[in-house]
Amino acid sequence: MKINKLQPNESNPRIIKSEKFKKLVQSIKDFPQMLELRPIVIDEDNVILGGNMRYRACVEAGLKEVPVKIAKGLTEEQKQEFIVKDNVGFGEWDWAILGNEWNNIKLGEWGLDVWQPEKEVDYSVLDDLNFEEELEDKMTSSKRAIQIEFNKDDYEEAYNLLSNFRNKGIDVGSMVLEKLRYENEK
Repeated sequence: MKINKLQPNESNPRIIKSEKFKKLVQSIKDFPQMLELRPIVIDEDNVILGGNMRYRACVEAGLKEVPVKIAKGLTEEQKQEFIVKDNVGFGEWDWAILGNEWNNIKLGEWGLDVWQPEKEVDYSVLDDLNFEEELEDKMTSSKRAIQIEFNKDDYEEAYNLLSNFRNKGIDVGSMVLEKLRYENEK
């Protein structure tokens, strides 16, 4: 069917992140026969029920036609059920087999989240994060610790008293600071 006849499903609850989307586009370019083996599923009104992300990737890849399967006679409830069930992965990966018998580079190219040697990790996904600002926020809003030494015989009592005050929500640091200021002014 001509790709411009298809209508993306506006209530599709599935999304794809930009890096994975790029991999999907590339996989369609590299292996377009996959679309014939797994066509986009539409209803009688050409609204996509299964394959919304593949549709977007096909548009991005410049395809003019795509294989489709028309699901006829479904109720609205069945359409919603299909949309979710089509995207649910019931199985799990056997990581031992994948790790020992498959090429992790190829698996990553095919869209599977796999381990990568550090030199191959794409750190560009962190570019939009502002770690310095977040760290500054944490530094100004969090408490800091100072180690206080106790004699061996006093340790257990001190530990229990400090725990007791903390559990009551009492700021032990302020109490210690007040006592230190008092002793300093003597």
